[in-house]
Amino acid sequence: MHWFRIWKLMEITVQQLMAHLDSIRKDMVILEKSEFANLRAENQKMKTELEQVKQQLINETSQIRADNKLDINLERSRVTDMFTDQEKKLMEATTEFTKNDTKTRSIISETCNKIDTEIASLKTLMESNKLETIRYLAASVFTCLAIALGFYRIWK
Repeated sequence: MHWFRIWKLMEITVQQLMAHLDSIRKDMVILEKSEFANLRAENQKMKTELEQVKQQLINETSQIRADNKLDINLERSRVTDMFTDQEKKLMEATTEFTKNDTKTRSIISETCNKIDTEIASLKTLMESNKLETIRYLAASVFTCLAIALGFYRIWK
């Protein structure tokens, strides 16, 4: 009977151990479920944070794009205005150059006309002096001839 008691005692111990193991298993399952729930909650929290970061990144990217478009449009407008101003200055300079060129050509033309008039006047004066000189020379020659003839008659 002693064996029977030991056997019973072992059986009871095994049952207690089994009950204790079942309790540990249940605790493990609960712990596992709890840990899984914690992981799921943490995962959900990380997804939410990631979504917020993604939305913030999209907003910042949109803001940067809008700022860049505004900067580009402002720069384009500034360059267009600068180009228009330069074109206007170029047209003014071209007009001024053309006006000065016309004025210079007019002055040169007037000067050439004055020179031509003076040359023609000098030529006329020279021709007049030449004819007058020839007339005086002819008169002097005739006077000398008359005087020479007068002396010739007197001496003869």
